[in-house]
Amino acid sequence: MGQEKEPPRLPDGGFAAWSRDRLGLARRGAEECGDVWELEPGVYVAAAAGPCEAVLRRAHDFPKASSPLFPPLNLKRSSGAPAPTPEERAYAHAARMRGLRAQAVAARIGEIAPRSARFADQWPTGQDIEILPPVRHTLAEIGVSYLFSEDAPALLPHAAQLFLAREVLVRPSRWVWPRWVPTPARRFRTRQQVAFTEALRPVVHRRRSSGRLGDDMLGQMLRPSPHYGLLPEEAVLDTLPGITVATFETPSRAAAWILLQLARHPRAADRVAAEAAVLPADPAATTGSHLAGLRYTQALVSEVLRLYPPSWLLTRQAPRQTQLADYTIGAGSTVLVCPYTAHRDAREFSEPDRFRPERWLGDVGSPEKPGLFLAFGTGPHGCEGTSLAMAMLTLLTAQTARRYHLSEPPGPEPGYRVTTLEGLAPVGLRLRATSRD
Repeated sequence: MGQEKEPPRLPDGGFAAWSRDRLGLARRGAEECGDVWELEPGVYVAAAAGPCEAVLRRAHDFPKASSPLFPPLNLKRSSGAPAPTPEERAYAHAARMRGLRAQAVAARIGEIAPRSARFADQWPTGQDIEILPPVRHTLAEIGVSYLFSEDAPALLPHAAQLFLAREVLVRPSRWVWPRWVPTPARRFRTRQQVAFTEALRPVVHRRRSSGRLGDDMLGQMLRPSPHYGLLPEEAVLDTLPGITVATFETPSRAAAWILLQLARHPRAADRVAAEAAVLPADPAATTGSHLAGLRYTQALVSEVLRLYPPSWLLTRQAPRQTQLADYTIGAGSTVLVCPYTAHRDAREFSEPDRFRPERWLGDVGSPEKPGLFLAFGTGPHGCEGTSLAMAMLTLLTAQTARRYHLSEPPGPEPGYRVTTLEGLAPVGLRLRATSRD
């Protein structure tokens, strides 16, 4: 889930100036300065694989920021219910995880696959289209349906507004306002969060009163626990805006990079298409076994996530003095973890800049084993939606390659621009689909 970050104040004109070249800066810094380097006093960059993993796993030394993009609406309660306790929030997280674990995702592949196939079916052939918006819409349909099943259509418009609020909130600004200042972006965020919550509240009431809780993630959260009992309504509602956006926001960026690589590497795309040919003619008949059989497709997805991790820079803060590599990190210092450079560490990956999906196949007798993979984070704060994201991306990739050859518009320059704020995305990417038939 995205976080509302306070970026480092840099001596060359501030965050706005730094942001224009921060991806190149990270790569050059990793090459010129070593595994860990000091960007400015109190701001460090973990660039190599080892230190990146250490920071993410040492959650006690480098905890994740405590300000969620969609914070609990404790001051906006319309129900009069008390705010959830820390224990109730922990139970809400555990209940949410039950609905996102690998076994739960595998059991619902037949619900995910049809929408992935529909995306491919509806791609207009013979014309260049901007691909990120329809990808995002498709993955939002899949993600929101996975969370809320038959109630998804009523909640999908609110999820779209939550995404817009997120985009407005993380937009670069010359000023870094304290979190308590009600800026226009934060007020817009709160309005959309309230609207989503109030649309979801009657769904919770109806499911609980009828006893038909559902088998989706919301249903998992509404079931009583032998240890905690029934989760309070406010604890359920507080935890859902962020995870709703997270199910499609980051995967959309990844899917755009994947489709671009299908266009740039036609032999790899042909191999995905051949593998996908064994999928059922009726996408609803797709099972977890079919998904597991898409080995090369999953390898291609992993390779693209390695080269273009959607969350390329993660922020952690040291509450007390600690050691990282050769540096003593002072209390209050910021550590920027860079999966982009960690994934291009030659000590972890041979030919690190080369697109080679085969490195992930793990065939018996293969001399190569892939290195550290941080596209979904790692450690206590690793992405809880990893299994869902991989299922969505794998099926979308397979169904698209099965039907089409993809190509970029002709020209000397890429038909997109790379943005790096809050994530690595090819904005404005245009692709053309030509039927394989």
